Amino acid sequence: MKAAEKVFAYLEGLGIKYQTHNHPPIFTIDDANQHWRNLRGMHCKNLFLRDREGKKNFLVVVDASKQVDLQALRRLIPCSKLSFGSPERLQKFLGLTPGSVSPFGLINDENREVKVIVDADCFSAEFVNFHPNTNTATLEITPNDFEKFLNSTKNSWRKMQIPELGN
Repeated sequence: MKAAEKVFAYLEGLGIKYQTHNHPPIFTIDDANQHWRNLRGMHCKNLFLRDREGKKNFLVVVDASKQVDLQALRRLIPCSKLSFGSPERLQKFLGLTPGSVSPFGLINDENREVKVIVDADCFSAEFVNFHPNTNTATLEITPNDFEKFLNSTKNSWRKMQIPELGN
């Protein structure tokens, strides 16, 4: 089963409604902005992070325009210095490749080793948008359905105001 089809089946199994928007492959937020113009809701970016010791993995979900202050976030979590996870680590824990990072990768985290931190602003949007584990489409769902999805994965997650650079 292809990555996106697995996501669609999972969401449908939960009774979550979604709208799919197909587009050419997107690797950066700048690329995405060209294809997101006509989509409703918040466009999210997803940061796959690890602590210095490599013992903790985090998926941070924020508005695509937000510049996350990793030092301030580290103090709030709390954990040692945060850095981006390698492509190999991303594949190992979420079954994803760079450019397709998405909360939907949690369905591949059988050992529930990735902790999720979602910016509180995501829950005030009309819709939130994510890749369905492939960078050639974007799924639009409601924040309530996103929360339902997160709860279904059994991964540890929390909502918090994620600090932004310069604030």
